[in-house]
Amino acid sequence: MSETIRSDRESMEYDVVIVGAGPAGLACAIRLKQLNADLSVCILEKGSEVGAHLLSGAVFEPRALDELIPDWAEKGAPLATKAQKDKFLFLTKNKSVRLPTPPQMNNHGNYIISLGNLARWLAEQAESLGVEIFPGFAAAEVLYDKTGAVTGVATGDMGIGKDGEKTANFEPGVELHAKQTVFSEGCHGSLTKTLIEKFNLRENSDPQTYGLGIKEIWEIPADRHKEGLITHTIGWPLDNKTYGGSWMYHMADNQVSIGFVVGLDYQNTYLSPFQEMQRFKLHPAIRCYLESGRRISYGARAMVEGGFQSLPKLTFPGGLLIGDTAGFMNVPKIKGNHTAMKSGMVAAESLAENGEPGAECVLYTENLKKSWLWKELKKERNIRPGFTRGLWPGVIHAAFQTVVGWLLPYTLKNHADHLQLKKADDCKIIEYPKPDNILTFDRLSSVNLSNTMHEENQPVHLRLKDASVPLQKNLPDYAEPAQRYCPAGVYEIIEENGEKKFVINAQNCVHCKTCDIKDPAQNIDWTVPQGGGGPNYPNM
Repeated sequence: MSETIRSDRESMEYDVVIVGAGPAGLACAIRLKQLNADLSVCILEKGSEVGAHLLSGAVFEPRALDELIPDWAEKGAPLATKAQKDKFLFLTKNKSVRLPTPPQMNNHGNYIISLGNLARWLAEQAESLGVEIFPGFAAAEVLYDKTGAVTGVATGDMGIGKDGEKTANFEPGVELHAKQTVFSEGCHGSLTKTLIEKFNLRENSDPQTYGLGIKEIWEIPADRHKEGLITHTIGWPLDNKTYGGSWMYHMADNQVSIGFVVGLDYQNTYLSPFQEMQRFKLHPAIRCYLESGRRISYGARAMVEGGFQSLPKLTFPGGLLIGDTAGFMNVPKIKGNHTAMKSGMVAAESLAENGEPGAECVLYTENLKKSWLWKELKKERNIRPGFTRGLWPGVIHAAFQTVVGWLLPYTLKNHADHLQLKKADDCKIIEYPKPDNILTFDRLSSVNLSNTMHEENQPVHLRLKDASVPLQKNLPDYAEPAQRYCPAGVYEIIEENGEKKFVINAQNCVHCKTCDIKDPAQNIDWTVPQGGGGPNYPNM
């Protein structure tokens, strides 16, 4: 069936194979079975369980869920904490100024949720309809036929040692053949990036841009907890040239979700998104909630920020892209789960009508353009790129866009994040405070809270295209930024016998994909590790 088929691999046949059990992939599977119960549908999930790798703020807009499962409340969907009050603050180093809440950030009718828990519930709904879900099996390879059409995916081999040789526990991967394959890998998918290159899917779109979100969950004293309170901030600790901001969402049970996002188009090579998050918590407007509290979870994940103009071509022979892997996030709303779900539902409806084996489902793009999703992203298309000139020009431009900008014909351009970093000689070193282990922490103790696990005896899944680049190019030019942009302490430079050595601590990787995005030489290739390796988020 496929020119990439291997004789030692078993194969399974499906009508539709979906890569990734996030909100987009699960919504797609559910909608497919709602439309045609006889379709055979399977989902591959690289996490050890559904939800293990999902991280989001998250304030959830239920619009797509209302359409997909109208009786979700009766079926026990984990949407329990209603949004009650919005606050939007501008921070200086020691003070905060309340600003009018932008209309896009009005959360009336929304819910503070754990995205992982929502996905687990959606998986139950999908399985009740007959969808097969295989957690702990990462799709590692795209399969093609002789014409170049996608015919499915293969899971990675198990039991390959660090030396690249087969161990006694070796098991070949499995090929999953499909009439149509749906890629729902989340932000900067490892297979999606190969599809974008093979089919030149960015020929008529801007580069994708990204942010890195660092998230913690805290249990705080009851007298400081205000269930349903939603707070967002801009300003300190970032300078006025760097895009980013924070959130604090008061969930149930005296818990708060707190996070900080840094746009990965930042210019100062000495900036560390993890350290910015840590010192942010020291601001009087934030620490007043956290003091005497207890940090119980940590995680990090890149997010798509390019919006409408960075959407690639979404279809190709034998498959299509949905959710964050395509770029369906509404950045001004700080929401992407409802848009991801809607893209999956539109994909399902299009495939049910026009999903011939190996064909290109052009109907998907046509149907998207008729949907509220397309209109929502197009309306907000100029807000995020408006911040490339700085914080206050961006705020003024966003206000203008909100009032009349959606009527204007122009579309601002996005730029590739890895090209924005300045040389070390042109940057000011940022001095970050040492962790106090009360409010602020180091990266390794943080990774411990993410429950990250990887099989030790396996090849490094973070591959260098050229092993000389970190020390010979990135170190002299950029003071090797991988030491700072990684939120998990994966990359470090050490000295052995008087010589510098670039070390990759792959076992720490929380699968945020930042290295693959921000490395100025584009020298790091993030690939899936064996099995269900990575973080195991219980409620992120």
